[in-house]
Amino acid sequence: MHLYVHIPFCHRICPYCAFFKHTPASTDMKLFIRALAREAEFRAAALSASRGGETSTLYFGGGTPSMLSDTHLGNLMESLDRLIPVDSLDEFSFEANPATFTEKKVRFWRSLGMNRVSLGVQSLDARILRLLGREHTPEQALRSVEMLHNAGMPHVNMDLMFAIPGQSLSVWENTLREAVRAGTDHISAYNLTYEEDTEFFRSLSRGEKIQDPDEDAAYFELAENILEAAGMRHYETSNYAREGARSPHNMAYWKGEDYVGIGPGAVSTIDGVRYSNTRNTETYIRTTLENGLPESEWEPVTAEDYRLERIALMLRTDEGLPLKYLLPEALPLLERYRSLELADVSAEQCLILKGRGRLLVDAIAAELC
Repeated sequence: MHLYVHIPFCHRICPYCAFFKHTPASTDMKLFIRALAREAEFRAAALSASRGGETSTLYFGGGTPSMLSDTHLGNLMESLDRLIPVDSLDEFSFEANPATFTEKKVRFWRSLGMNRVSLGVQSLDARILRLLGREHTPEQALRSVEMLHNAGMPHVNMDLMFAIPGQSLSVWENTLREAVRAGTDHISAYNLTYEEDTEFFRSLSRGEKIQDPDEDAAYFELAENILEAAGMRHYETSNYAREGARSPHNMAYWKGEDYVGIGPGAVSTIDGVRYSNTRNTETYIRTTLENGLPESEWEPVTAEDYRLERIALMLRTDEGLPLKYLLPEALPLLERYRSLELADVSAEQCLILKGRGRLLVDAIAAELC
């Protein structure tokens, strides 16, 4: 079992981000923490009863989980630890904004058993950071990595973004090389996407921004060349890691393992059913404290849904897509991919993309479906 905790609060709303998030405003944080603990009790108990399994990863995402005070985070972890002993976890991961923590706070995180922090850096160029609406500077981002290392955090991730308007290849190269020099052992390099309900999408719709797939490919290839040369394994389309630093929580999503999501806007997939919590924090708090579970929607994940999701996600990994997920009529495509040097089939009978095939993962997945 894998547990995800969604903390939707941000000091500032970034113009490109489509995740469920908002400023804290008048939210009663004490009641919010109580609601999270109550939902976790109900969700975790139900999953353990039906699966008989143990929780192996815990991931705090957002929003900005690092905005939580030590008191609120400590109270929540005290409740979670009774359900899922933290010292038995393979991974306890926490998303953080470089501008929202100190060395003292990092030492507290380590005392809770946290072993991975994922920094939402996006860029190490001051001008690009201002364009993205980020509240930290390049210097703060690099200092945050240093603080995490000083506190003995075993794994430090850095999230970076490319194909940003006004970002040249040289600026992207400088960011990548600075990230490597900082000593992070995991880097996520994401292509900027224009998501609906964001200011960037509205700007794209007005013709103020443009997308160029060929230009995006140049950024992708530059990241692959620099990060692999630095000793990182390109283990998923957007993720690179040093030996022993892959994220087991993310790998569980790609492989289709069950997970529980708690918090407003969180999603769970349990025994072929997908649950989506309300995307209203006040409603979440009220209904969870009243009923034990929040207001949510659910839908079945059919065998065909599951097969299509595995094609879309496992094809992105360096372990590849097991051929068992392909229909017979899709198998002739494999020889074409081989002849074009886009993919190979491993001894384990998995389709593994290579070279330019990794750039075309979405188009190949669509063909195979």
